[in-house]
Amino acid sequence: MTDVDRQIERSSELLHRLSPQAQRLAHRARQRKRAFFIKKIGRVIMAGGAILIASVIFGLAVGPIGSSGFLVALGLFIAAALLLLIYPQYPEASTETLVNTDLKYLPAQTEVWLSSQRKALPAPAANQLDQIGLRLETLGPQLQTLDPREPAAQEVRKILTEHLPDLVNGYKRVPETLRRERQSNGQTPDQQLTEGLKLIDEEIAEMTRNIAAGDLDSLATQGKFLELKYRDPEGMRD
Repeated sequence: MTDVDRQIERSSELLHRLSPQAQRLAHRARQRKRAFFIKKIGRVIMAGGAILIASVIFGLAVGPIGSSGFLVALGLFIAAALLLLIYPQYPEASTETLVNTDLKYLPAQTEVWLSSQRKALPAPAANQLDQIGLRLETLGPQLQTLDPREPAAQEVRKILTEHLPDLVNGYKRVPETLRRERQSNGQTPDQQLTEGLKLIDEEIAEMTRNIAAGDLDSLATQGKFLELKYRDPEGMRD
């Protein structure tokens, strides 16, 4: 790696750290993890309450549980607490989990997946990825009442579970040594990725406007959001 390459890498890392969108998305990710952990604590408290109530009922119906009964109840509480704290684990989003995610939760899960991908991308593409994440903040509430059987809902699902992951994963399959080399189309894979993400960002923005306006027919018939080379991960190798 030359000095120029090292400088570019350091600059990219700096942009990753300073991006306001990235900081906002990271903050939202921390909030989700914190909420998930708080729910776990709540389940532990409920389990402890249930064991305490069962012990009281047993004591009233049968007789005092005594020290041995107390130890049994304590052991049950510890076992339940450990089990509830370990399982379920925080769900990490992947392309497979996105496909199976309910529509109303899809934007949030996509946002989680985006956060896990940005470190593998060049700075301009990572910043574009952050912009898409912010778009999903607006799209998420709109999907809460959208019928999953609507053609518009199917279009949303196709973009978030197929085209966006295909674009990012296709880029990641390109060897790092080739990512800054111009291809036959005159662009580098880095540039193709950034342009593809920009098109997806624009399409999500258009979706948001159409859903807000109730123009679901227009949303369902849009077919312009990606050119063929961006839909085809192998197109980056041309």
